[in-house]
Amino acid sequence: MIEASELAELEATLLPALERHHLRLLAHGLRTFQSVAGRRQGPLPAIDALAVWATSQPQLAGDPGFAATFLDQLAGLGEQLESIAVCWGREPLALELADLIRWAEQQAQERLDLSALRADSAAPPPG
Repeated sequence: MIEASELAELEATLLPALERHHLRLLAHGLRTFQSVAGRRQGPLPAIDALAVWATSQPQLAGDPGFAATFLDQLAGLGEQLESIAVCWGREPLALELADLIRWAEQQAQERLDLSALRADSAAPPPG
């Protein structure tokens, strides 16, 4: 579970609202994986461990269709977290909120740089 102080840290970034929302989803996913695994180091838990966890959650156990969709979404978040972990040379469960924020800010900066490069190349030559 994400703590209130962590949510405040996410909201304090200068990222646009949509990117902050994506960052919140990544942070919630990370905390879910850490909770399922019972640790904050190592690889992500296997899909079968996630399925067992999901069936033990009252909100998910009553709706198998939603549980399956939720597990699919977790799998996608897991892929993103693994990719972010590679960027920082860490194991996925060892990621910290600061790593996710730094990654999101880097992604935003790369988009800005690319946008500026495209604008510069589309501008008519001086003179």
